[in-house]
Amino acid sequence: MRTLRLELKVLADVGLLGMPNAGKSTFIRAVSAARPKVADYPFTTLAPQLGLVRVGIDHSFVIADIPGLIEGAAEGAGLGIQFLRHVMRTKVLLHLVDVAPCDETDPVESIRMIEREMEKFGNELLDKPRWLVLNKIDMLPEEERNVRCQSIVDALGWVEPVFYISALAHEGTQQVVNKLAEFLSLLAVSAR
Repeated sequence: MRTLRLELKVLADVGLLGMPNAGKSTFIRAVSAARPKVADYPFTTLAPQLGLVRVGIDHSFVIADIPGLIEGAAEGAGLGIQFLRHVMRTKVLLHLVDVAPCDETDPVESIRMIEREMEKFGNELLDKPRWLVLNKIDMLPEEERNVRCQSIVDALGWVEPVFYISALAHEGTQQVVNKLAEFLSLLAVSAR
């Protein structure tokens, strides 16, 4: 007699990464019919959430929202590292970042911390296409938004796609969805 441990990995086209309260669940609610819990305290997402995003009549893709990552996650802190394996099979990762955190954490350091945790988890994640989604721009005065967001991009030396959004206000979310649909369609064509 044998004891087998089977593990089901969530299959999704897009994976969401970010710190707790970066707006991942709000984003998935804004772009799909999924209704994960959203609250103003960390770790409201306790298990991966999937959302089906419809683009037009005949095109859709699946987004996976995983619990937020914190420093030390690779050593077992928090919940997110337990679920990183669920985004291993995704085609693209969206790295959501709060550009106006109420605790005044540095968004650049938050991004670098998650990159370090991803590296500890395994390089396959860092090799995936990863787009930067600067969220909660509605929390900044309009005249500061572009300057603040561009300073984050510059500090990181980010060369992949970047989006400035407010998931709560649905500002910029459709642009992200359209670019994802285009990217996933190109991948499908090149895989044939």
